[in-house]
Amino acid sequence: MELKINDYPFGARPEVTRPNKDLLKYLGESGIRKLVDDHYELLRKSKFSPLFPQDREEFEEAKLRSSDFFIQVLGGPEYFNQNRGAPKLVNRHANFKITAEARLVWMQSYQQLLPDLDVPEEVILSFWNYLDVFSSWMVNSEA
Repeated sequence: MELKINDYPFGARPEVTRPNKDLLKYLGESGIRKLVDDHYELLRKSKFSPLFPQDREEFEEAKLRSSDFFIQVLGGPEYFNQNRGAPKLVNRHANFKITAEARLVWMQSYQQLLPDLDVPEEVILSFWNYLDVFSSWMVNSEA
């Protein structure tokens, strides 16, 4: 399975296609939360760790918000909207300097984790393609 990270020009806003909701069916909420948890732990060890809360409790809350978001995107309960309001993630990330390199590390962390899931390849690829485009929208700094 090839999980290719596309290189988008700065400021590009490619069309986002929602991922196959079967990922939630295969993993359940607890599996999505574990995936996000594992992802954040990889990021915490990266050079982009400063983009994330350094306080352990705040870091755990950030993981919860992220997993709530993905559960909602995958057709689960609207935990994110109930707890945080409409996602508006581009605006929520505006205070953080997110470069193409930071996005690459973010994507590489998922690239490490997704192949180990016991989920059909086409479901993983659908989620991967969503992440690839979705993440490009978060890049807000050229340097």
